[in-house]
Amino acid sequence: MEESEYESVLCVKPEVHVYRIPPRATNRGYRASEWQLDQPSWSGRLRITAKGKVAYIKLEDRTSGELFAQAPVDQFPGTAVESVTDSSRYFVIRIEDGNGRRAFIGIGFGDRGDAFDFNVALQDHFKWVKQQCEFAKQAQNPDEGPKLDLGFKEGQTIKINIANMRKKEGAAGAPRTRPASAGGLSLLPPPPGGKISTLIPPSGEQLSGGSLVQPAVSGSGGATELWPQSKPAAAATADIWGDFTKSTGSPSSQSQPGTGWVQF
Repeated sequence: MEESEYESVLCVKPEVHVYRIPPRATNRGYRASEWQLDQPSWSGRLRITAKGKVAYIKLEDRTSGELFAQAPVDQFPGTAVESVTDSSRYFVIRIEDGNGRRAFIGIGFGDRGDAFDFNVALQDHFKWVKQQCEFAKQAQNPDEGPKLDLGFKEGQTIKINIANMRKKEGAAGAPRTRPASAGGLSLLPPPPGGKISTLIPPSGEQLSGGSLVQPAVSGSGGATELWPQSKPAAAATADIWGDFTKSTGSPSSQSQPGTGWVQF
């Protein structure tokens, strides 16, 4: 079904007065003071409806809802609805009977708020009609619509602070993750203040090319005895420090001399 087949209600006012107005002799606007305001020709209910792009001002009976007169409005402001020059509560509308006959009558509201709502309802409707027309034109010709211009205007520049960018990059790249070991576990750093312990051989021993050079030691009889013959570096180290790697819980094991040492 087409949209024009639906009729929506824009505004309803329970009381409105209708006046007969004298013909306008000049081009000046209408004046409500020239009407017989204390003697309205008809009083009833006003209802504004919309069907498609056209709005209809309907004057109806308060009780029965019988239509007294109707004024189609295809443009606002326009000749179909005009405001008077000396008041905001009175308007002149052009009514039609459907047979081509037209007449201008005056309407008035007892409350200024009702007159304001009457005016705003017509304005909002034709604002919506204008937007619908613009949307339809843009849909038919999308290239003619406004385009977003992202180019620089003449003399327009931008400023980039590279120093701050370098500082941020340096701060972000400072902490680095230590490489993981072959087993998938990362190496832990040494404890604070800790030093790597180095085994120092006894005085007089020197390691040269993996061989142990042993000094001569004088025995109790004055004879000179030599240290045991040199062994491979791995075996010599194991023999010399073998007793110190054992548990120190047994006193007897501490008193025994190590293998390869000369007993005094």
